[in-house]
Amino acid sequence: MTRAVAIAGADVLLVGAIVDVSGLKGEVKVKSFTAAPTNIGQYGPLFTEDGRSFDVESVRALKGDAVVVRFKGINDRGSAETLKGVRLYVSRGALPAPKKGEFYHADLMGLRVEDEEGKNLGLVCGLHNFGAGDMIEIENAKGETTMIPFTRTTVRSVDVVGGRIVVTPPALEE
Repeated sequence: MTRAVAIAGADVLLVGAIVDVSGLKGEVKVKSFTAAPTNIGQYGPLFTEDGRSFDVESVRALKGDAVVVRFKGINDRGSAETLKGVRLYVSRGALPAPKKGEFYHADLMGLRVEDEEGKNLGLVCGLHNFGAGDMIEIENAKGETTMIPFTRTTVRSVDVVGGRIVVTPPALEE
């Protein structure tokens, strides 16, 4: 998942979050949101929401989407502890352009959501993963939100250029 935020007026994308420390020498465990988790170190400096910048010195893979990262200048466990919970961003320009038919999650934010008959269901206001797969959050005109699975079954098409997503909402049990 990626999320666009404004950091010093820059267009940036969320690429990871520091979840814990690793060892005594300043390394941190990071949940990586990049296609290949170890790529998090390939896009240049990583930025935080409060404007700090970190240069990646090394990255090594753990299980799944987790990696251990060593940042230049973070050399002890105490310094690493202060980073727990920090989200890491890169400049959008540092990332490769999406291939045809691909998109960054941040590209979906604000897109119009329609059913297959063209009925407006609202706007994309979030994309979440609680462990069982991606969920797309839709806000309707009344400000109410609903979530549907972001799967090929429910999301029929994504047209970033056209500004819309076509969905087949799952049937609700009565």
